Amino acid sequence: MTILCISCYYKGMAFLRAAKAAGNTVYLLTVKKLEHEAWPREAVDEFFYLENENNDANSLANIAKGFAWMARSRKIDRIVALDDFDVEKAAFLREEFRISGMGQTTARHFRDKLAMRVRARDHGVPVPRFSDLFNDVELTEFANAVDYPCLVKPRGEASATGIKKVHSAQELWDHVNSLGERRKDFLVEQFRPGDVYHVDALSVDGEIAFCQVSRYLSTPFEVAHGGGIFRSVSVPYHDEDAVILRRLTEDVMHAFRMQFSASHTEFIKTEDGRFVFLETASRVGGAHLAEMVEAATGVSLWEEWAKIETAMAQERSYQVPPRRYDQAGIIVSLSRYEHPDTSSFTDPEIVWRMNKKQHIGLIVASDSQQRILELLDDYAERVGRDFHASAPPASKSPH
Repeated sequence: MTILCISCYYKGMAFLRAAKAAGNTVYLLTVKKLEHEAWPREAVDEFFYLENENNDANSLANIAKGFAWMARSRKIDRIVALDDFDVEKAAFLREEFRISGMGQTTARHFRDKLAMRVRARDHGVPVPRFSDLFNDVELTEFANAVDYPCLVKPRGEASATGIKKVHSAQELWDHVNSLGERRKDFLVEQFRPGDVYHVDALSVDGEIAFCQVSRYLSTPFEVAHGGGIFRSVSVPYHDEDAVILRRLTEDVMHAFRMQFSASHTEFIKTEDGRFVFLETASRVGGAHLAEMVEAATGVSLWEEWAKIETAMAQERSYQVPPRRYDQAGIIVSLSRYEHPDTSSFTDPEIVWRMNKKQHIGLIVASDSQQRILELLDDYAERVGRDFHASAPPASKSPH
């Protein structure tokens, strides 16, 4: 089979290698600025480049022209988007060239935060109170009735990018008016304080084949807007929260008509102990959460996703490998040093160290959640004191 992978961010190396190892021809469409990154070139048969990563009508039309040219001499069996911002590109090309896989309507449920909330609400999945920004009367009714604070969110960005917290109806309207013609591209949602959980899953034939529940110790919103240190920890498999979230994730995937892919879904456990749906994505979680999941379970989300895509294209059955039920945690921070020295971190539980300029990151694994939490607390204090640097909120997703 021939798979075209699309990634406008430097990621997905394990997917590319696994797709090639499965005997596929692998093409990669990325942006020109990433041409010289350390892609696994032995796993990619041919590279193609975009000038930018935009998803506007002109950009998509140009991508279609390029794909049509490519398709004259290369038959493409599957298209896979490796990053959030590429889901729309992949869905557009599937629709335009009648290639099997997720089409544009379903893809909107995994990219458009407004579509997510409407779909979840209409299928009985609990969500925070929200409103689109289309109609003045409806927005006024929402603004006057909701409890503040609220979050104004871009419908199409990833992670915590572009979110604005407002504390009154006047502040909400001031911000909405400042958006001008971009107003339609945003929604407003009641802020629900609480712990944020993420569920990383693999779906096959419309059902979840693998599911791992974890909890952010520092949420992406806090890190993006407060310059904090990112941390997450796995939740024991039989923990009540994990049981509830596996069921809720199944509800979301069924409602959103997920057939086969990796997915990354987030929920908030509110102050009354109930869970509400936050967002989902049809891809592997970013911020090296896939490595944390693998440390706890032995299952590589990137590799298994590639195997699922191959099996579905070849109309073969897929079986997820046996998993472990250990615990793992991750800590990642910007570093004030270009190449931070992590040799002072010597605990035997360390299974992964980040290798990226101006960043420091560690993953730990153990059969004890308490030990993981102790290590993450210790590392947060040491990283904050000896390495941490902060930067203004990015205009693009940190992926």
